[in-house]
Amino acid sequence: MANLLDIRRRIKSVKNTQQITKAMKMVSAARLKRAQNRVVSARPFANKMTEVLGELASQATEDFHHPLLDIRGDERYLIVLVTADRGLCGAFNTNLLKAAQVFTKENAGKTIELLAVGRKGRDFFRQRGKIVGEYIGLTGSGQVGFSEALEVAHDVIKRFTEDEELDKVFLIFAEFKSVLNQRIVVEQLLPISRTAETESTDASNSAEARDYIFEQPPAEIFSRLLPRLVETQIFRALLESIASEQGARMTAMDAASKNAGELISSLTLNMNRVRQAAITREIIEIVSGAAAL
Repeated sequence: MANLLDIRRRIKSVKNTQQITKAMKMVSAARLKRAQNRVVSARPFANKMTEVLGELASQATEDFHHPLLDIRGDERYLIVLVTADRGLCGAFNTNLLKAAQVFTKENAGKTIELLAVGRKGRDFFRQRGKIVGEYIGLTGSGQVGFSEALEVAHDVIKRFTEDEELDKVFLIFAEFKSVLNQRIVVEQLLPISRTAETESTDASNSAEARDYIFEQPPAEIFSRLLPRLVETQIFRALLESIASEQGARMTAMDAASKNAGELISSLTLNMNRVRQAAITREIIEIVSGAAAL
């Protein structure tokens, strides 16, 4: 049985850890509120932009071609994986890494390259996959600007347009649902689909084709709007990832604080038992000595 001094040291150490986890929970809660507000504001614009451009592309003539719309082969993929820069957020990074691994196994016959956004994804796939690029530190501060998303989007667009052998680009990120729930999303980013796919469009509205009047030539319209769509989707993915990360870290730190409290209670009870046993032993020794005299 551990002595009294060792137990007291252990209790002090656990209390210090509990203070750290409580502080990290409070920081994550503050960051989560800001990130959640930005996600809620960005979702309607991103969804509506995807819907409108999908309908515009579907109404374009078949002889119209654009590098971001033209369907290519099915042999070479680029994965844009959005993970966190730090740990201590439960299974957040693990679920994203598993999704990327499952996608790689399901497409074992394809040539797959990886563009890592986040330190955890970069470190994991550095020895396991072919990383063609990395962006570290975008989500570590708990907020990301549109200019930082532009840097990633321009890199992806440049790789897709300049490399004609690159067939598809996929985006893997965590979509924020609630503090306790984050959904892993694997969606095709490029080439952009020519059909509108939105969750909010019901059957009656989808059956009615909207009629758009092109005031400018389609080539000029799509050359401006299609890159902006890619930029918006990547920016939304970064915002969703930040909110999901903060929610997962808040949940993990809350659980860690509760576990630390339970461990402190258990160690305190054990310490009291050891102290009581020591006191009882001393009393017995005194009584025995007095009886011997």
